[in-house]
Amino acid sequence: MKAIRRFTVRPVLPEPLRPLSDLARNLRWSWHAGTRDLFRSVDPGRWAAAGGDPMRLLGSVPTERLTELAADRDFLDRLAAVADDLDAYMTGERWYQRQSGRLPAAVAYFSPEFGITAALPQYSGGLGILAGDHLKAASDLGAPLIGVGLLYRHGYFRQSLSRDGWQQEHYPVLDPHELPLDQLKEADGAPAQITLALPGDRSLRARVWVAQVGRIPLLLLDSDIEENDLIERGVTDRLYGGGSEHRLLQEMLLGIGGVRAVRAYCRLTGHAAPEVFHTNEGHAGFLGLERMAELRAEGLDFDAALEAVRAGTVFTTHTPVPAGIDRFDRELVARHFGPHAELPDLEVDRILRLGMETYPGGEPNLFNMAVMGLRLAQRANGVSLLHGQVSREMFAGLWPGFDPEEVPITSVTNGVHAPTWVAPEVYRLGARQIGTQRAEEALSIGDSDRWDSVADIPDQDIWDLRRSLRELLVLEVRERLRASWRQRGAGTAELGWIDGVLDPDVLTIGFARRVPSYKRLTLMLRDRDRLMDLLLHPDRPVQIVVAGKAHPADDGGKRLIQELVRFADDPRVRHRIVFLPDYGMAMAQKLYPGCDIWLNNPLRPLEACGTSGMKAALNGGLNLSVLDGWWDEWFQPDFGWAIPTADGAGTDPDRRDDIEAAALYDLLEQRVTRAFYERGRSGLPDRWIEMVRRTLSLLGPKVLAGRMVREYVDRLYTPAAHAHRAMTADAARELAEWKAAVRGAWHGVTVDHVETSVASATAELGSTLALRVRVGLGRLRPEDVEVQAVAGRVDEEDRITEAAAVPLKPVGAPGAAGEWVYEGPLSLDRTGPFGYTVRVLPSHRLLASGAELGLVAVPPEDVAEAAGLLMR
Repeated sequence: MKAIRRFTVRPVLPEPLRPLSDLARNLRWSWHAGTRDLFRSVDPGRWAAAGGDPMRLLGSVPTERLTELAADRDFLDRLAAVADDLDAYMTGERWYQRQSGRLPAAVAYFSPEFGITAALPQYSGGLGILAGDHLKAASDLGAPLIGVGLLYRHGYFRQSLSRDGWQQEHYPVLDPHELPLDQLKEADGAPAQITLALPGDRSLRARVWVAQVGRIPLLLLDSDIEENDLIERGVTDRLYGGGSEHRLLQEMLLGIGGVRAVRAYCRLTGHAAPEVFHTNEGHAGFLGLERMAELRAEGLDFDAALEAVRAGTVFTTHTPVPAGIDRFDRELVARHFGPHAELPDLEVDRILRLGMETYPGGEPNLFNMAVMGLRLAQRANGVSLLHGQVSREMFAGLWPGFDPEEVPITSVTNGVHAPTWVAPEVYRLGARQIGTQRAEEALSIGDSDRWDSVADIPDQDIWDLRRSLRELLVLEVRERLRASWRQRGAGTAELGWIDGVLDPDVLTIGFARRVPSYKRLTLMLRDRDRLMDLLLHPDRPVQIVVAGKAHPADDGGKRLIQELVRFADDPRVRHRIVFLPDYGMAMAQKLYPGCDIWLNNPLRPLEACGTSGMKAALNGGLNLSVLDGWWDEWFQPDFGWAIPTADGAGTDPDRRDDIEAAALYDLLEQRVTRAFYERGRSGLPDRWIEMVRRTLSLLGPKVLAGRMVREYVDRLYTPAAHAHRAMTADAARELAEWKAAVRGAWHGVTVDHVETSVASATAELGSTLALRVRVGLGRLRPEDVEVQAVAGRVDEEDRITEAAAVPLKPVGAPGAAGEWVYEGPLSLDRTGPFGYTVRVLPSHRLLASGAELGLVAVPPEDVAEAAGLLMR
């Protein structure tokens, strides 16, 4: 029989055990080994059955066991120590509190998904895991973030395989009362509620759940409440599900509702109000509109409100693929805003203009969430150096007249939260070497002197550690493979072969990620005979563990999975290659440490960052990857291998895959396997161990989320907070009026004449040119502009590279026609082909970049030719 109603019955803990509830409800346990060890000791069997989830554990422990623990002095002493440790962590001074200068009082961090722990399944892939690691690292550093997301009642999906290897999706219902969440409540005890207006006099209501992620509150909005009609209840049903209107409502709830949730949380708890709003990808971009509506209510007009909002907003783009950006029909967006829907005080046509692709090659009838995100943020970044470059090229149309390298999108390379992803065995080896406190600081903050101590760990210890991690992975794989085959319909009698799957002494390669086509799950199958030779080599075999999910609507991705599964099902190789379904955080935490090699072979440059290889590196795994994302930035032969790419413009896609697959096989056959299996005088693989050592000591400090968050604080959050403080109502009005005046008068800005003190086409290194430029400013004043000389090396097409800009100064009074003369020196500080040009940019104290308005005036061709712009 099926129950007609479901309740969550929570245990009543004896008074001495009450701190267990607080420990279970703060998700710091997910990265704090001491807390997990305490819960494991409550009942090891039930802890394993609960999947390492303290909430589920406490709901299953018999009363008799709780009574026994309440009288166990040793357990109570341990409980008190762990509870005291959490209290010190929550209240003590950390890195952020020790910084000088006026850092942001608070930062609101919005993301459509958060991967904190498998016990809170609100993520689909890298974006969510990155967001979860961002919050955890901010907590460890003491940075005052407030996370904002949605609570999806079905999460993403659970994955299994049919008998013939086809992906099947399952959507288990998540009960918030069974998750480590608390409802945000008003002072009278009623649930706090957020309301959005919808067309047709309808409303979308949501309650707010709070997950405590260490020191960081994570607010999750939930529309599955009785006050909503059926359609509105389903808005937060599942991550990345539904059609266009469903996604639009999700993103309106995340952005607009999220700001309202933040305001309610700060009002009810006394938390400092955010000075900076960080939009993690475009899904939350509507938050800027809600903040503009708040300012309109305070008397600012649209343009001034826009300037005030931009000053304190940071936008991070995560995709180098235009198809990865949400775009909506403009009529759909228009219907959900305005007098009869949401944000009635904002003009609908002005809202639409923020997201329209009004640049060459854009779709004029589509509303682009990333474009809106960039227009609503004064500061933006990609997530690796290469991705920043790709993003500047991708969005260059928003800043016409500027070369891509000057587009104001910087880079902060992603990092991973080491305490979450480093295996306990790796941590213990480090703690034994440098002490527990220094090991914790090395993982959370990171600096080279702590990581340099890896050099002192004996080779035998490193090799023994790697073998023990590989053995743990082998046991995990066999258990998961057996469960998968049973789901596929196999009987126990058919599965005896699984006991021989994988070998703890064989070189182990891992490949696990989402399965869009550009990540090329099946590149390894390009030459199946050659792959079989690698798997079955008599002296230097390899074994491969593969996992990943395709989007439910992506049949192409599902076919890739099926192709790989069918290969792995072959009795000749199934002991050497496996596909594990239902890839998630719990699996990943076992997979990364156990793999000797982490394989990544996307189509370059379509991988924005690719942090899975970072997690492997923190456990001593070596990377074998295409030079994309973070690997393009930090690769060295000391700690891995680069797969050559055939990414020339004229290369046929099939031929490209053939070439790159052949390069992958070559590396495995000739270099990777030899380094793993060849032994030195000590009987150990000396070259391999040295690469592991260098991976830990050189890559370790770089790949940390602590390093990443510190960069966000220094380079983006703090400047945004300063800009927010400077942008008073009067300053916002002034800037908006100035921008309007500059845009209206820019057609009158000209570069009329350029002359230099050097007449020849050659000059000596270290000499200085004297530049004299005559410009027309029309209705503008000298203080409205900056006249620059831009100089650097020139390429074969006379384009300036490695450019440096030098401001020139006005001299004298304007001429009879209103023209101004600017002068200044230009140092020749490099040899070889050298060139310069001059340009005029808008200039104002409240601008973050000279490119912000997308306006520039340069010399016309006749002036440029007369100026002699090149020296060789």
